[in-house]
Amino acid sequence: MNIQTHKSGTVRDYAPVNGLQMYYEIEGNGDPLVFIPPALGSVGQKSFSDLTEKFSVITCDLQGHGRTIDIPERPLSIEQYAEDVVGLLRHLGIYKAHFFGESYGGAAAVMIALRYPDLVRRVATYGATFGPAQSAHNPAMLHFDSPPNADCRCFQFQKECYTEVAPNPDYWPKFWEKVSRIQWEGFSAAELASIEAPVLVMVGDRDFVRIEHATETFRLMPHAELTVIPDAGHFALFSEPEKVIPAVRHFMEKPEKRPPVASAEMGYHPGETR
Repeated sequence: MNIQTHKSGTVRDYAPVNGLQMYYEIEGNGDPLVFIPPALGSVGQKSFSDLTEKFSVITCDLQGHGRTIDIPERPLSIEQYAEDVVGLLRHLGIYKAHFFGESYGGAAAVMIALRYPDLVRRVATYGATFGPAQSAHNPAMLHFDSPPNADCRCFQFQKECYTEVAPNPDYWPKFWEKVSRIQWEGFSAAELASIEAPVLVMVGDRDFVRIEHATETFRLMPHAELTVIPDAGHFALFSEPEKVIPAVRHFMEKPEKRPPVASAEMGYHPGETR
């Protein structure tokens, strides 16, 4: 297909990736920054104007999401998400990029850092889980009085977004069921310890992802940073992106070499410690 560049400067196109016709958009100028949406998420649900000032932000519809038609016989998984995003970057001729992933998209971004370290500059995640659900989640916040289904009100927003852009809106129940069957057990401690890329682990203080889980993960990765967003839940990137995006931009733009963090003994000295 021919790349479609609209008046806004946004590129909208499809790419042949691992058996998919994968929809993607590119907005902005600068170093590539790949945003990987959460489960049930799609391109166009969020706008990152603060990031597109400095980066070329690439967003894609993962398998079955949004405008990317599902492969019915192929299960959904974090591992496959990661491989498909890497396939998209190869198609675009991009060999080095920053990554920003939300929820399952954050896990996929870290998976790319683990499997394809040469491709990754920095990774920012929000609301991601890096271990099994029983250790990552606050069970009280994931409680349902009855088993959820595709028509539950809690998924109404995602359903409406899906039916607006999906080639076959009636596929929603099957798509939702496939997403619900994802079994994500996370990374091992050794895998997290082997990741060399700088990683920003962000979580809301009211997220159903436990702050303790984010803290444990941050301590395992050698070049990780931790940010807790105040008075924020799992969906802050929808409801209050102004709380999250400045932290992402600061992380992506800061210089690689910085003065060391001061201990009590070292104290603060301008330009020498921070």
